[in-house]
Amino acid sequence: MSDRNKSPLHGPVDRRRFLQVSGAATAAALTGGGALLTQPEVAAAPLRGLRAVDLRIALKARKSKVKILPGARTPVWRFVGKVREGDPAALEAIPGSYLGPTIRARTGHRVALDFTNRLPEESIVHWHGLHVPEDADGHPRFAVRRGGKYHYEFDVLNRAGMYWYHPHPHGRTGPQVYNGLAGLFLVSDEEEDALGLPSGEYDVPVVIQDRTFDTNNSLLYLRGMGGGGGTMFMGMLGDQILVNGKPDATLDVEARPYRLRLLNGSNSRIYKLVWEDGARFTVIGTDGGLLRKPVKRDYITLAPAERVEIWVDFAERGVGAQTKLISQEFMNGQFGMPGGGGFPQGTAFDIMNVRVTREGTGGNLLPAKLSSFPKLKLADAVNRRDPRRFEYSFDTGRWVINGRTFDMTAVAADEVVQLDTLEVWELENTGGSGPGMGMGPMMPHPVHLHGQQFQVLDRKIDSRFATHWHEVSDGYVDEGWKDTVLVMPGETVRILRRFDDYTGLYLQHCHNLEHEDMGMMRNFQVE
Repeated sequence: MSDRNKSPLHGPVDRRRFLQVSGAATAAALTGGGALLTQPEVAAAPLRGLRAVDLRIALKARKSKVKILPGARTPVWRFVGKVREGDPAALEAIPGSYLGPTIRARTGHRVALDFTNRLPEESIVHWHGLHVPEDADGHPRFAVRRGGKYHYEFDVLNRAGMYWYHPHPHGRTGPQVYNGLAGLFLVSDEEEDALGLPSGEYDVPVVIQDRTFDTNNSLLYLRGMGGGGGTMFMGMLGDQILVNGKPDATLDVEARPYRLRLLNGSNSRIYKLVWEDGARFTVIGTDGGLLRKPVKRDYITLAPAERVEIWVDFAERGVGAQTKLISQEFMNGQFGMPGGGGFPQGTAFDIMNVRVTREGTGGNLLPAKLSSFPKLKLADAVNRRDPRRFEYSFDTGRWVINGRTFDMTAVAADEVVQLDTLEVWELENTGGSGPGMGMGPMMPHPVHLHGQQFQVLDRKIDSRFATHWHEVSDGYVDEGWKDTVLVMPGETVRILRRFDDYTGLYLQHCHNLEHEDMGMMRNFQVE
């Protein structure tokens, strides 16, 4: 099989042939990629002439109220959904949570989602980490106003893994996510099935978010500190930790193995995760699915939008044992200034209590080998001698990428890439921590690339920033596929990424959502 037909995500699968057979090529010809933009007076029209849909979901974003704290219910914005075609179990609500329903799909399935915006402002949904046509990616140019509809239809090309969805309108992503709009999109495949990993009640999503509430239990998204139409210059930081939308979370478990899927769903807070009892983490997956084999970490550094999957055998602790998942302090809890009135970046928090309450009813063995996928090579990159460089920095009161802020459809010459190529990109954090602060480049940037997953090639740190970098760097998990990578002050991260299957306009941006809203986002064009 030629290199052209080897998939970096799925092994030796001819995805181009798969797309042709499935009808996605026809969709691209009809609609420019598989999605239809409609306004309130136009009904969402299903695409015709395509292969059968395996799963069709009606998804709405609307206002609601949810019980979070004692006392008054909290006004939130949330996703709600209903299965129109396919397995009803493919959509699973999280009881009592503002988080959207968990969507479950399989590699190779065709998924259709009919989105209706019932919010008082425009919105659009981004399928974070999924490899989809440009019109299904949630670019802010496709945002629909109140009452507007948007039709998504795409083949699930990703391997098994933990992906998620959230709004992506320009300038309003931060407050919309903060108000509750987010949900999980879990993909399974045959390779994962064969491993016999913990499933059902032993496969537990853990969505970690920080929030601040006022005296009436309303979410407090404070303004001020300049820039971005009044959003927080440093990023919104809360003073309470929620897990799956609940404070003071406790997980009661059996004395047996569990699969915990962790998502940092916070706007801007970074977590340095440790077990209170000192146990090491066994990591089995990252943003883009399972690793080749389990790896050990003393702690895990998890930036906004990053995911990590861990294997925990609670039989090793025994019935009656208790521990906590906590976020450990780094940089003395003073990483820059607090945003929005919450505790500063690097502050220590309890995340979740865990209690082993009963004997296990069975168990799984940790596989020595988890997954097979190729390692991308620098020698195969078309620009190996001249890497594409993107500098994330602060300039004249703005968060910028290569000195530029977001422009809805603009693409610079160095932001155009060719289809069917492998490239090396250098992501460099040269800093900026605010006017008059005199602190140098002190803000971390979790960089997210839309479209296909990538692999981390290497990291380099400017010696002036090595001390604080070493407080978090041993918690990186770079062994697998990624779509978001933390770039600390003074750090340069080189990544390798293929550009396959789809042409069009995609995004790279800082996933500190306030930085994104303030313009630290740029298009790149695949042609």
